[in-house]
Amino acid sequence: ILTPFNFTRRKTGSNDVTFKVAYCGICHTDLHQTRNEWKNSQYPMVPGHEIVGTVIEVGSQVKNFTVGDRVGVGCMVWSCQQCDSCSKDQEQYCEKIVWTYNGIYVDGSPTFGGYSSLMVCDQRFVVKIPENLPFDAAAPLLCAGITVYSPMKYFQMTEPGRSLGVVGLGGLGHMAVKFGKAFGLQVTVISTSPHKEKEAREDLGADHFIVSKDQKQMQEAAKSLDYIIDTVSADHPLQLLINLLKQNGKLVLVGLPEKPLYFHPAMLIFGRRFVGGSMIGGMKETQEMLDFCAEHNISCVIENIPMDYVNTA
Repeated sequence: ILTPFNFTRRKTGSNDVTFKVAYCGICHTDLHQTRNEWKNSQYPMVPGHEIVGTVIEVGSQVKNFTVGDRVGVGCMVWSCQQCDSCSKDQEQYCEKIVWTYNGIYVDGSPTFGGYSSLMVCDQRFVVKIPENLPFDAAAPLLCAGITVYSPMKYFQMTEPGRSLGVVGLGGLGHMAVKFGKAFGLQVTVISTSPHKEKEAREDLGADHFIVSKDQKQMQEAAKSLDYIIDTVSADHPLQLLINLLKQNGKLVLVGLPEKPLYFHPAMLIFGRRFVGGSMIGGMKETQEMLDFCAEHNISCVIENIPMDYVNTA
């Protein structure tokens, strides 16, 4: 149960941006962390890492943000800036990364997330929210959006006319469909829920829909996809999905189930297929993703709720 508690944000430092929180998305990570399902939770905890708001103060060394700017903070608030990952603008893989919440900041204090009225963050981990993006629907882009955008760019899932499978039509999945269509891909949604077909096709523009529990549909779709983004965070069979890949096909995991997933190596070897994983993007890529969304009029499908409904949500 999430219960309010009072804490004091640090004062705005020379490199900090302080903003009034307007909206904060609820991420499945928040559920994992509040329930301690990943066995690393520290309490008391303030979740939330899809945060947007309006700047109310900037530090003396801040050059790119001013009072009144629309800004956002995603999953991380600090990295070492010295390792190989940081030097390649891949701060999300820094071994010393500090997460937006349930982490320990460089000054030794715990980090608290966006279920809050105020946020203070180092300028390097703040992004600008383009003016034409809806403020509330832009918030989940900072986790759900970048989590699918980053692997699509890295694994070159952007060639028009190619085929993309999206497993799961939740927060990450519906963004993968939107990005896929923006990149010019043929998009197939793969779901355990037949009732999601209408949403996938009519609302999101998916080209095809497969019920993963339907053996006939899965067999008919064998070797039909160039890429698959697997967003499912629950336990599920991987071999059935690998069988959907063409030769040289790539399956990328972005969901994080509790238990290990299994497949036989022959599924990869006889077809030169690839299974990989990816998480959020670096700060440069996150800003690129937001600008891409602004250009293509992409934002998240959301439901706005009041804060006192958060436990039910």
